[in-house]
Amino acid sequence: MSTATKEMLARVRQMIPPMLDKFHKGQLGRVAVIGGSEDYTGAPYFSAMASARLGCDMSHVICTPAAAAVIKTYSPNLMVHPLMRSSPSALSSTPSTEPADTDPAQIAARIIALLDRLHVLVVGPGLGRDPLMQETCAHVVRAARDRGMPVVLDADALLLVQRDPGLVKGYGLAVLTPNVVEFGRLTKALDIAAVSEDGKGRVGALAKALGGVMVVEKGEVDRLSDGTGTWTVDLEGGKKRSGGQGDTLTGSIATFLTWRKAYLDGIWETGGGLKEEETVAVAVFGGSAVTRECSRLAFAKKGRSLQASDLTDEVHTAFMNLFGEVDDEEGGAKL
Repeated sequence: MSTATKEMLARVRQMIPPMLDKFHKGQLGRVAVIGGSEDYTGAPYFSAMASARLGCDMSHVICTPAAAAVIKTYSPNLMVHPLMRSSPSALSSTPSTEPADTDPAQIAARIIALLDRLHVLVVGPGLGRDPLMQETCAHVVRAARDRGMPVVLDADALLLVQRDPGLVKGYGLAVLTPNVVEFGRLTKALDIAAVSEDGKGRVGALAKALGGVMVVEKGEVDRLSDGTGTWTVDLEGGKKRSGGQGDTLTGSIATFLTWRKAYLDGIWETGGGLKEEETVAVAVFGGSAVTRECSRLAFAKKGRSLQASDLTDEVHTAFMNLFGEVDDEEGGAKL
């Protein structure tokens, strides 16, 4: 890894809480993933499980009832809430017309009631483009912003920003994780031209146009920027581009953001080596680094057959490779 990456990972390590007897359930992270529809049940699972496997205490999935029935069979470790609703289908013999199932504000209110139990929200994995689900998520994102809660937006949730940049503009606790196609749509929507041929200026320009939102431009290397600083995560990743790998990224970023809260709350003797204004970048860098290491490890084992679930299996090993046992200075990490 480059010297800059090694130095940044050392800063990430300062944010990782040790495992102490005095901690109680929930202090090291409570994350919820909003997504999951009838057609897409894997994405929210991969995101929430990455969060849990990395070390978040409590991982929730908020999805439609049809998706919930499936996701609950994947793992008993996740808390699954069937609170989302999709638009009534013409194929349904008994479509609901009750406002509780068709009014996005009323649907969102049930989800917003959970926010005080959470630290970080991930919106988008498996969400789809259903208008009712999209509008419901817009209500929830606004409520999370009002509460000062970090929000990670990915996949179809990025359409919300594309249509209404004001939803996140100026909110420094919002993180966008677009792939190459989604990044192109966002830059087009905000009328941002390619700043440089090597792409280094584009992510900064997009983040700046959004008023300081953290943007992660995924690619051969990951570039992240809040419009004032730009960081490159140049750790080696795998070469297989199967769907669902970005969900490991969102879940990993979410867990690091919960640890950011724990760090700022001072629930352990941190030493105070990080300034609050740099902690979002440090957390997002950590999530990207872990995901790339997961991809490298999984590809080394599976090659062309690699699937998103293979990254889930590597989360703990990736963490240990990068950071070692944070309670033990002889932990054997790459640092």
